[in-house]
Amino acid sequence: MASFCALNAQEPADSASVELGEVVVTQRRVAGSKSKATNSQLISSAELKRAACCNLGESFTTNPSVDVSYNDAATGARQIKLLGLAGTYVQMLTENVPNFRIAAAPYGLGYVAGPWMQSIQVSKGASSVKNGYESITGQINIEFKKPQSDQEYSANGYVDQMGKVEANADANWHLTDTWSTGLLAHWENAFSGHDANNDGFMDMPRVRQLALMDRWAYLGRNYVFQAVGRYIDEKRRSGQHSHTEHISDPYRIDIETHRWEAYTKNAYIFDHDNDGNIALILSGSGHNMDAQYGGKAYKADHQNLYASLMFERKWGEWHALSTGLSFNYDYLWERLRATHDKTDPLSKAKSIEAVSGAYAQYTLDLDKRLLLMAGVRYDYSSVYGSMFTPRFHGRWNPIEALSVHGSIGKGYRSPHPMAENNYLLASSREIIIDSDLHQEEAWNMGAGVSGFFNLCGRPLNLSAEYYYTDFKHQLLIDLETDPHTLYFKNLPGKSYSHTWQIEATYPIIKDLDVTAAWRRTDVKVDYGQGLVQKPLLPRDKWLVTASFAPMMGIWQFDATLTVNGSGRMPTPYRMDNGEMSWGERFKAFPQLSAQVTRNFRHFSIYLGGENLTGYRQPNPIIGAQDPYGPNFDSTLIYGPLHGALVYLGFRYNFTRYN
Repeated sequence: MASFCALNAQEPADSASVELGEVVVTQRRVAGSKSKATNSQLISSAELKRAACCNLGESFTTNPSVDVSYNDAATGARQIKLLGLAGTYVQMLTENVPNFRIAAAPYGLGYVAGPWMQSIQVSKGASSVKNGYESITGQINIEFKKPQSDQEYSANGYVDQMGKVEANADANWHLTDTWSTGLLAHWENAFSGHDANNDGFMDMPRVRQLALMDRWAYLGRNYVFQAVGRYIDEKRRSGQHSHTEHISDPYRIDIETHRWEAYTKNAYIFDHDNDGNIALILSGSGHNMDAQYGGKAYKADHQNLYASLMFERKWGEWHALSTGLSFNYDYLWERLRATHDKTDPLSKAKSIEAVSGAYAQYTLDLDKRLLLMAGVRYDYSSVYGSMFTPRFHGRWNPIEALSVHGSIGKGYRSPHPMAENNYLLASSREIIIDSDLHQEEAWNMGAGVSGFFNLCGRPLNLSAEYYYTDFKHQLLIDLETDPHTLYFKNLPGKSYSHTWQIEATYPIIKDLDVTAAWRRTDVKVDYGQGLVQKPLLPRDKWLVTASFAPMMGIWQFDATLTVNGSGRMPTPYRMDNGEMSWGERFKAFPQLSAQVTRNFRHFSIYLGGENLTGYRQPNPIIGAQDPYGPNFDSTLIYGPLHGALVYLGFRYNFTRYN
């Protein structure tokens, strides 16, 4: 050990630079910078390049806090899990504008191309009241590439053994000293379907997507303006594989989506010395989806309008105030056929909700030793009435190397059972929805400690944290009461989540950084017969990730090993042949991903693999041989659906400095 310490004591620490304009931290290895008040982690573009990162859903491979899993074995829908709870309890933002809500929620993680992202900010627990009342377990904010950054031309190409091909390109131009514009394009296509487990169904859907973004920016001394427009066209094809064409009526899944988004940001700076400004955000989106699951059908038209007016200013060195008004309008038109009889008419439902609100948030910053942030907002919903949302955050640094943080806050969410969960139609379960669903309401509280210590001349970063989420009202997706029925119902009793996490990061030798983390999640729900462990959720997770970049970064080697612990399955039943429908529990399983990158002056080539351990969930589709029969169910997913995946890609970047 003495020789190891002597070797490391001679090595200088990696350099780092900090740009506080958008809280962007850059360094050779980014484990994630922490925000001053909320428990937030920044995932930079350098971190995103450690894996293929084709879209947002594939951006958390090296992150121990966020899990991304498949919702079912047929549609390819993915969801984020944070603090052991579904992604619907995470408020999704794009450049601090609420996004991917309601109808966009099931497939929203696939709507953001990885090369478009500049960074991702993950905030756990109660978040700031500025962006609304919907955050319960946290926020995830995506920052796209900016037109006002250095003029840049980039391209990215990707192909994998499953037949998926992807191409991305983006560029920005500085038209004048104050005006700039940027254009981003994304195209992907999966040319073939695969059925490695020979159950007759594609392991992964064939997705064809085209996405475009156009953005403009004006940066004056006292006035700042940004405008963004985005369009997405996507088609998903899945279901029974092509070698089952002899079947007279094959089970097909076809999902077609058209989505547009537009928003503007305007800020008038009236006091440069005290960061005094007034800002106005206006955004709108339209989401049209037409989905077929065998003979079942679901169609949704979702329109959203959002506005936020904000005032911010500092008073002296210690005090800051942020206040604002907001308005959110959702129009949802749904049509549903829950049987395979195509002669049955589609039932129709329309929901309209308008929410107006106001907030105030005060921050006390005592010379970087103690920071307190208290916020409160009041909102009024045209459907659910009044909502009162208090939130508090604190961070104390008793010494420079040690930080203690805590938070508590409330959150609300309006339920939209079919819009957010229509992938559950890929089963034969009868769907029953309570006629009077409550608005979801929960408290979240958490605390943690982090610090860095000098070990053999290099910094060892350690952190430990705990979060508790307690639901007062919750929309339950009940797979327990009846194995042939799916209930959307109000919480009849208690529902809570406990999450503990320990994480350590250390540069073992020069250019080699390693992060190790362990997380335990205890989520229990009362479906009407007492508290039980939430099904399909691993109780433990272990993660080790390593990044090695020798020769001044000419080569880069990245690897991540994740072990997901065991968990409970929904209560099984005995089938006609006397066998149980599935096991009562699933076992722990490992997943390994790795990537090798060769960097040149303006481009790089990367070769990598996902799930190199090859583990696949056995029999992910129940009753696959008879998809129109009473036992068909593709929604009981806890693990990977495909084996080892190998990919190859390139990145090109040319930056023209002014």
